[in-house]
Amino acid sequence: MFKRSSFWKIYFPLITMLSAIHHAQAAEINIAAASNFAGPIKMIIADFERKTGHRANLTLGASGRFYAQINHGAPFQIFLSADRLKPAALEASGMGLSRFTYAIGRLALWSAQNNFIQGNSKILKEGTFRKIALASPKLAPYGKAAIDVLRALGLKEVLSPKFVRGENIAQTYQFVATGNADLGFVSVSQIMEKGILRAGSVWMIPQELHSPIRQDAILLKSAQHNQAAIAFMHYLKSAEARDIIRDFGYLIPTASYQQQGSDHGIF
Repeated sequence: MFKRSSFWKIYFPLITMLSAIHHAQAAEINIAAASNFAGPIKMIIADFERKTGHRANLTLGASGRFYAQINHGAPFQIFLSADRLKPAALEASGMGLSRFTYAIGRLALWSAQNNFIQGNSKILKEGTFRKIALASPKLAPYGKAAIDVLRALGLKEVLSPKFVRGENIAQTYQFVATGNADLGFVSVSQIMEKGILRAGSVWMIPQELHSPIRQDAILLKSAQHNQAAIAFMHYLKSAEARDIIRDFGYLIPTASYQQQGSDHGIF
């Protein structure tokens, strides 16, 4: 009869060796991601780490800040921007290996107060509020989109004295959530999950009122030989990752969107 002790004598060294090989192959990456994508990216990273054994270090912030930091040598391997312009500029300067659109952002006018916004632009036209929050148009694409909306409605100059500017969309959300602003322009992903508004009142802004918020991911040149970074970019295109992205209110880009970018390289 085959004894249990004999089993472990034979197979324990093999199990130990395979485990060592797995950990030796596991790698670490640094990801810079726009603040609007905080909810989905945390879930995506957790699933990626669980399935691959790789480790991903996440830093959230304003896309404009990350762009400047990467140009000055910040040690990121992947940059998930809130727009397409910054990744395109990095690619054009030779700092990127490949990029693609991972999500189309959606803008909303939100208040933490119930029934404060009636599902339309009426409150903006009436101006019956103290402060309105928006992200910095120079640093955050969602801030630029908010300015587009106000210009389209002919209200930018009228409402500018009431502006409270956040460095990024996360800070903008906090201004509204804490009552420092009565309402503000935020990402749909911050206030809704699986199509349900978590709290407050909202106007889901029609996309024709602002430029498309095309959010591109770029694999940076420093990741050329980093298998974890390459694997993560593949995973970001997977059905599992896209389901998570949809759940937070983003649109998934069509083939025509991808053709406008640079969906090529080492993938």
